[in-house]
Amino acid sequence: MTSAVVLIIAALLDYLIGDPWGWPHPVQIMGWGISQLTKLSLKYCHNSLIQRIAGIVLGIILVIGSGLVGWLIIESARWLHPLFAIVLESILLASCFAGRSLRTAAVTVLKPLTAGNLTEARDTLSHYVGRDTKTLSESEILRAILETVTENATDGVMAPLFYAIVGGFIPFVGVVPLALAYKASSTLDSMVGYREAPYTYLGWFSARLEDYLTWLPCRLTVMTLALLSGKPLDVWRICCRDAVADPSPNSGWSECAYAAILGVQMGGTNWYRGIAKQKPLLGDDIYPITPVSIQSALQLTRYCFLLWLGVAIAIFLILLNR
Repeated sequence: MTSAVVLIIAALLDYLIGDPWGWPHPVQIMGWGISQLTKLSLKYCHNSLIQRIAGIVLGIILVIGSGLVGWLIIESARWLHPLFAIVLESILLASCFAGRSLRTAAVTVLKPLTAGNLTEARDTLSHYVGRDTKTLSESEILRAILETVTENATDGVMAPLFYAIVGGFIPFVGVVPLALAYKASSTLDSMVGYREAPYTYLGWFSARLEDYLTWLPCRLTVMTLALLSGKPLDVWRICCRDAVADPSPNSGWSECAYAAILGVQMGGTNWYRGIAKQKPLLGDDIYPITPVSIQSALQLTRYCFLLWLGVAIAIFLILLNR
């Protein structure tokens, strides 16, 4: 029963409040820890093999450590008072969801874009994406927003929910520890999971770990979106056709599912620090990407999230009454 209550409160907190500006956030602490350990590893580990071993140690410490610290915090709070533990669990779990953050980021870029201010839209977009934005056209900005929203729908929203639900079914674990552990893996990947120097060897384990941890929730998300669209076979067919060409085992599937449902095409040429990188085309170019497309994608993510949440709570209640 506690897991169901925490899931509901956390979902409401993320939807209504999100991540208040200036408040401490678990990801900030994770990021600080990753930064410190990375500096030490790069300073003292110069051999490629030693860096790979250091990368494994870094990943294990951060992922298991984040889950364990979360568990200890909740258990300590429960020792003080059960209600205090529920409040703390809800806040920590809400911090693992990025639903409101994605909506805010999209709206922040769309506002100047729809007002015709391309310069401001490009500058704002640069805070959310890694690609070069200074010369992007309106259509390219819209594609960048949609790709960001749909890629992060899995690792920023659905995967943390998946691991929270799994943790809720494991005795003495609860919904927070696994969600925090996944969040640590995702943060590691975003900070050091690159093939370029200096993270080529240090970040390989973090990148692979995040791929493996995201694989199942990503496929379940694609299946759920396909069912919600009312045309599951078409969506799955397009994903099997296009997503497999993406070098990422997960982001291509996530983006392609939305592209298939919306009838738009994502992918193409992106520029990073002046270097062009070609991403595979995902979906069929039936309709142009518009602000409505982006709002529809955000709505689909919300429906998917609510469906998983409702099913999980129903199962929790059924098990409670057995």
